[in-house]
Amino acid sequence: MGLPLPGETCLVSASLYAGATGNLSLGAVIAAAVAGAVIGDSVGFWIGRSVGQRTLIRHGPRIGITPEKIKLGRYLFMRHGGKVVFLGRFVAVLRVLAALLAGANRMAWPRFLLFNATGGLVWATVFACGAYFFGSRIEAVTGPVGVCLLVLAAAGLIWLIVMLREHEARLLEEAEQALPGPLMPT
Repeated sequence: MGLPLPGETCLVSASLYAGATGNLSLGAVIAAAVAGAVIGDSVGFWIGRSVGQRTLIRHGPRIGITPEKIKLGRYLFMRHGGKVVFLGRFVAVLRVLAALLAGANRMAWPRFLLFNATGGLVWATVFACGAYFFGSRIEAVTGPVGVCLLVLAAAGLIWLIVMLREHEARLLEEAEQALPGPLMPT
């Protein structure tokens, strides 16, 4: 969850150090990053599982999150939660929220763990190898790549919001069929 230090910053710094000095194994850097990502997101998942849905049901309507929208979120996580968890690893804001949302939306733990570990492994490998092999030249790439990823994430979020609004009635109906009755805090 970015505490006490942001994961990407530590991962890139350790990889740069490993590449520049040879005093640190790239494999060890990747293993530590994967372990930190999986453990951190697992804690976030269990926090979401423990208090997330109950908090949304109790306080969500104050900010426009109705019980129907909570049910829709749970339904969408049933269908697409693995993608959210995996791809969330690569998007700054979603990286922090994906695990909490997965827990709050009752994603199955084994499924969450699979996508979380796979996403963590791919994320750590891509960022560590990029920093290790490109060394100091990585700074010239990270600025433009970061901006491109931010623009792509914003465009994806806008597209998702538009698609949800266009298909909200149908999705709400599908969610009600998949999860009949009122949602009860668990």
